[in-house]
Amino acid sequence: MRFLCVSPRRVRLGARAETDINGMREKVIKLLKSLIPAGTPVVVSVPEDERFGHYTTNVAFALAKAEHVAPLAVAGRLVGELMRRGKDFFARVEAKAPGFVNVWLAPDVLQRNVIEIVKRGAKFGASRALAKEKIQVEFVSANPTGPLTLANGRGGFLGDALANVLAFVGAKVEREYYVNNTGNQIAALGKSLTVALGLNLRQRAPDEKLYQGEYVKAWAAVHARYAEQWKNDPTKLGEAAARDFLKSIKQTLAKKAHIRFDRFTSEKRIYQKKYPTRALALFKKKGVVRKKDGAVWLKTTAYGDDKDRVLITSNGEPTYFFADAGHYLETKRRGFTTKINILGPDHYGYKARIQAAAQLLGLKRSEVIITQALLLVRGGKEVKMSKRRGEFVTFEEMVDEVGADAARFLSLSISPDTHINFDLDLAKERSIKNPVYYAQYAYVRAKGILKKLTTYNLKLKTVKEKALKCLNTPEDMRLILKLLEFPAVVEDTARDYQVHRLPRYALELARAFHNFYEKERVVGETPEVALARAALVNATGIVLKNLFGLLGISAPEKM
Repeated sequence: MRFLCVSPRRVRLGARAETDINGMREKVIKLLKSLIPAGTPVVVSVPEDERFGHYTTNVAFALAKAEHVAPLAVAGRLVGELMRRGKDFFARVEAKAPGFVNVWLAPDVLQRNVIEIVKRGAKFGASRALAKEKIQVEFVSANPTGPLTLANGRGGFLGDALANVLAFVGAKVEREYYVNNTGNQIAALGKSLTVALGLNLRQRAPDEKLYQGEYVKAWAAVHARYAEQWKNDPTKLGEAAARDFLKSIKQTLAKKAHIRFDRFTSEKRIYQKKYPTRALALFKKKGVVRKKDGAVWLKTTAYGDDKDRVLITSNGEPTYFFADAGHYLETKRRGFTTKINILGPDHYGYKARIQAAAQLLGLKRSEVIITQALLLVRGGKEVKMSKRRGEFVTFEEMVDEVGADAARFLSLSISPDTHINFDLDLAKERSIKNPVYYAQYAYVRAKGILKKLTTYNLKLKTVKEKALKCLNTPEDMRLILKLLEFPAVVEDTARDYQVHRLPRYALELARAFHNFYEKERVVGETPEVALARAALVNATGIVLKNLFGLLGISAPEKM
């Protein structure tokens, strides 16, 4: 049995140890690691089919490869050791062809943890895993040249929820909106408004694209009295309009979508503090800058990009990339260990260059998440035009129509690298067909049961561990298991940023609770059973509320 240590590392799994619920999965991993060579990767997952255990691992495959033996043989040896070392923790352990190890936890282990969930309350699932990390999450960062688009909103929900998760596991998190308030887009906005004001625009190139939206005409109409003042300076006009548009954007995000930011960083300020110039100096010092055709280039191909990128054009104009490099340097100088940048679908080719710049500037970790398009569907057909505006549908209009909870939950339910066909009819439906309604209704049911119990003078504080042995039906056990997955769901999301895992788990937990609700009684049972089930219902409400907090949706007690 070569893969086992001569003196296996001692892991305490006594009667009380398993109530330390940083996660049942973590305990299984810890025990497995004590049995195998240090450094061997151990992945423990929850199988979709409970016939394959509460948890399963494929660690035997890696060990078998190193030993040149059959994985099933290694799995069989692991089963024996796991049962010997964890006899009070496991009810059953089996080896399954071609080499999986499936484990079932002991019923009393599961039962005891119901009380632990209740005791921890709002802190259940939280940890200090990232306590040493200072993370900046940049998201939305839409140009202040008009209302937020649907893609902006999708990125907003994603960034807000991800920041919630990272803070929940101990990281110091800053939510940042980077305001592009200089450059060509502001000048173009000013020229667009000049045209809308009916002024003669002499500075416009024949092929120059201007903003055509009704919002441009509306702003121009309100500010027409200032036409002469701005006649000869479209950029100043654009800056004035951008300030107003940014105010409107902030209101939409905070008041309607409940998306929070800690900091709005101005591109103009980045230039004033000379961060782009400082970044260029660092790049030159590292020898990764070259000049070609009068332009200044960064050698990003050496860091995974498909071509080098221009920092300063041949006519001396800085590029967006030049400003972004300065912004990343400012992030590094402010002490952040990790920068997460959430960008829209029109930035697909931008990822490699910004990752190269982040690496050169010395950020410990940099991630760029590209979100795909969100399309609205009504009656099975795509909605392309706004009835209110006669042009593109804005993020604000979507939230106004379906509500912030539905907009957020459904937007987060799909991986950001996948397009969303957002069904407006489904989002507004008040039935269990609507995923967010289905999830929130589980919380409503849980709170309703607990309110009923107060009329029977059943006090949850009187629940004893012995009473929890009454939680022994399949529905009881499935619900407890699903509740105990929450810490692992949070941890995995903080590690890989796959936020769509949260709404998926919310629906799984809601389904487990609805099944429990339909098949098991709480009110009307003997006091001992009622108290035990009440504790389980209370634990469910706690986990759902914590989960909804991470998602950023409400936890209604009535629907």
